[in-house]
Amino acid sequence: MKFLGLVWIILMIGSAAFAQKKNEAYQLPIRKATGVITIDGVVDESDWIESATATDFYMVTPMDTSAAMVKTEVKMTYDDDHLYLVAICYHALPGPYIVESLRRDFNFGKNDNFLLFMDTFDDQTNGFSFGANAAGAQWDGLMFEGGKVDLNWDNKWESVVKNYEDKWIFEAAIPFKTIRYKKGITKWGINFSRLDLKTTEKSSWAPVPRQFPTASLAYSGILAWDTPPKDAGANVSVIPYVLGGVSKDYENDTPTEFRGEPGLDVKVAVTSALNLDLTVNPDFSQVDVDRQVTNLDRFELFFPERRQFFLENGDMFNNFGYQTIRPFFSRRIGLTAPIQAGARLSGKIDKNWRIAMMDMQTGKVEEDSLPSQNFAVVALQRRVFARSNIGMLIVNKESLNYTPPENGNGPVYTKYNRNIGLEYNLASSNNLWTGKALYLRSFSPQINTGDYVFAGNLQYSTRKLTLSGAYENVGAGYTAEVGYVPRTSYVRMNPQVAYLFFPKSKTILSHGPRVATSLFFDQSYKPTDNETYLAYAFNYRKLSSLIVWIAHDYVKLLKPFDPTNSGKDTLATGTEHYWNSVGLEYASRPQSNLTYAFSGRYGGYYEDGTRLFVSADIGYRYQPFGSLTLSANYNDIRLPEPWGRNTFLLVGPRLDITFTNKIFWTTFLQYNEQQNNMNLNTRFQWRYRPASDLFIVYTDNYLPSNMSTKNHSLVIKFTYWWNL
Repeated sequence: MKFLGLVWIILMIGSAAFAQKKNEAYQLPIRKATGVITIDGVVDESDWIESATATDFYMVTPMDTSAAMVKTEVKMTYDDDHLYLVAICYHALPGPYIVESLRRDFNFGKNDNFLLFMDTFDDQTNGFSFGANAAGAQWDGLMFEGGKVDLNWDNKWESVVKNYEDKWIFEAAIPFKTIRYKKGITKWGINFSRLDLKTTEKSSWAPVPRQFPTASLAYSGILAWDTPPKDAGANVSVIPYVLGGVSKDYENDTPTEFRGEPGLDVKVAVTSALNLDLTVNPDFSQVDVDRQVTNLDRFELFFPERRQFFLENGDMFNNFGYQTIRPFFSRRIGLTAPIQAGARLSGKIDKNWRIAMMDMQTGKVEEDSLPSQNFAVVALQRRVFARSNIGMLIVNKESLNYTPPENGNGPVYTKYNRNIGLEYNLASSNNLWTGKALYLRSFSPQINTGDYVFAGNLQYSTRKLTLSGAYENVGAGYTAEVGYVPRTSYVRMNPQVAYLFFPKSKTILSHGPRVATSLFFDQSYKPTDNETYLAYAFNYRKLSSLIVWIAHDYVKLLKPFDPTNSGKDTLATGTEHYWNSVGLEYASRPQSNLTYAFSGRYGGYYEDGTRLFVSADIGYRYQPFGSLTLSANYNDIRLPEPWGRNTFLLVGPRLDITFTNKIFWTTFLQYNEQQNNMNLNTRFQWRYRPASDLFIVYTDNYLPSNMSTKNHSLVIKFTYWWNL
């Protein structure tokens, strides 16, 4: 009944929020160019001089009640093949610009930058983002859920940044073949964002309330075309790769393994808004390594997807559900078996309908008796009301030509596992109300009771006040073999409230409390876990921040658990544990060449023990050519015997050197005391032409005690993007 009541409230808010677009009055006319636009950061073409200008930006932060102090001017035009943009970003204070490096897809809050947000269907939900920092590093990403940007998307476009004494100019050419848009419409949603760290000002052309990101498509203006952009026409891209590599496993004393293999990706624009992606023998050896963590959790940890093929329009798959209730998690594919081939169809059918379908085939692994498996997923989404949508997801994992061993010898795999789900995503026209209602069912050969999930949440956000509540019910028999659901057989309730004060102070921008509690119950609503958290946050005008907090925890163990996760004895099922803790978090202002952040906590732990945790991140940038960062954390856990005192140190220095905005070198070293492992990963990337790369990647794992090598590998990979 609680869940049904929440669903009813979410639906009523959605139906009441059907309103005209907030910033409809902000319109930028765009006219077709009559001459040639040269991408050089010099605004001397007659088409630029005659183009309409978007100016008079509004301040978003530190306050959203006045015009921007930093002046920005934007112009746009187009020809048959490209959309062009120029942004003139004037300086308000003397001194050099502030950037981290020339690395692509930079950290937004640590770089002077200009960004474009385009809603090419004018649905206030999905779109594209392009931009650059003041040194010329590019930014591009897919937009989803009305204001989030997935920077893992990568495509072909061209840009130049040129610096002058009083300004920097960003000029870009975006091929129509690179983006997806609805044919025939003359209005696109659009907004421009500028971050100037010297003044600590973030601004936008169409005004956005400060509690929302400038990417919020609910507050975009209008790009008004003189005539609809034509269909991009035949658009087929072939992206072959070849690689060579060598690896050696010293732990298992296996022979040196040599690799030499080709692979192929193909991208076909079925329509101007619908794309077909094909892959044969994909390889992901160039993907960044995961950051290691000290694992003190009772449940499986989550590591995000980094592989390019799974990321375009991935929100329809990977964001279905909640952070810990994901019926589909693409990292399950190819985790233990090689991917042979795959296909994905994704994009817009029209303004109201989106679709995404994917099918992946993996090969056998003889030594593990693992059969070939097929992974299929279908997602369909229908826009309703102003910015809300209803989505459906179907996931199927099938073991092909597989019969489990009758004698029980060797590993046994499931013949199939299927999930089907429905969700309603609420986003009001002004973005003040957001929420979700979710229902899932799973199907496997064995008959499971409780193979369901139903959940919902609702949030109300103003500049000062944030109220939210969530409810989750995950049945004991729910199974998502291609998902991420680390915990089942529980009910969770999670109310939260936060408030901000805005004092008349030259130092503090805002401050305020936040109270949250996470209550877990079994299926009979008997308490099993809870954490109650009270925090007070200070946000400073120079963009540093401080949070202090206290918390109370209660845990009733539902299965044996080693509180050190290091292979020692376990606490018994049914034992109850209570503790209190205090902590703080601080982040320095990002304008300095030397930046730092630290956090700490001290308090109780399982079995009346204590836990001290200290974490620090220190970074130094030599702009714009690189940065050195050091991340470290330390746990000191004191428990009665047989655990005693346990200390875990995790250190991860990282060196990023960007010779140009096309040549990058990254070296990442990680020492994990809990895992008794030291990992080295170094990667060189040369983007010798748009979306075409040469990678050289070297990886080593060592035993820290004597620095003996566990294993190492070297891969050289060459990719080429070829438009037919």
